[in-house]
Amino acid sequence: MCGRFAQYSRPDSLKKTFNLDVIACDVVPSYNIAPLQPVLAVIRHDGNRLGRLQWGLVPAWAKDRTLAAKLINARAETLADKPSFRSLFKRHRCLILADGFYEWKAEASQKQPWYFTLPTGGPFAFAGLWDTWKGKDDAVYHSCTIITTAANGSVQPIHQRMPVILAPETHAEWLDPQNQDGKRLNTILSEGHLRGLKRFPVSKRVNSIRNNDPACIEPLKVED
Repeated sequence: MCGRFAQYSRPDSLKKTFNLDVIACDVVPSYNIAPLQPVLAVIRHDGNRLGRLQWGLVPAWAKDRTLAAKLINARAETLADKPSFRSLFKRHRCLILADGFYEWKAEASQKQPWYFTLPTGGPFAFAGLWDTWKGKDDAVYHSCTIITTAANGSVQPIHQRMPVILAPETHAEWLDPQNQDGKRLNTILSEGHLRGLKRFPVSKRVNSIRNNDPACIEPLKVED
């Protein structure tokens, strides 16, 4: 699964990396993003539009927003079968921007957090799905879920699942709502993702969402 990540690249870097046409929100660094919090995401709307979505999907058909906590992740293997994701997989795909993510490895009676990032240190995009829910009071809630897959060699020693990190050359095709070829979309998820990640252990201070600063991603020192 993916339950915590970081996003701290500057707007100019994001604009260049993701070919953004519109930046419709403030870009504020966050080193400890948790479920149900806002995240930076790119959707195709008059070009590539960067905005904020709430992490934890609330499908348009939901009676209320209680599903959000249960739908922070979507398994790539079953997207076409699950009612919550099936139609979104065809038309409501997005890029969820990050600079790294965390996973926890069980060690004896405790869990050690590890941080994963690109060897270059640059930003990247999780494959995501999004939807808009409207409440009885006409409140509008834009939300998303992160697609996960079986862990590759970089992550598998720490955790059995990981977020799908899309290769840059797949971004345009993934965002295109006219692309509704399920077979091709599944190929992007299975073959068009980045595999070679850098990893290192970090302080357990990241366990608390109250800690949100660059110290969260500092490699753990031997004496710690």
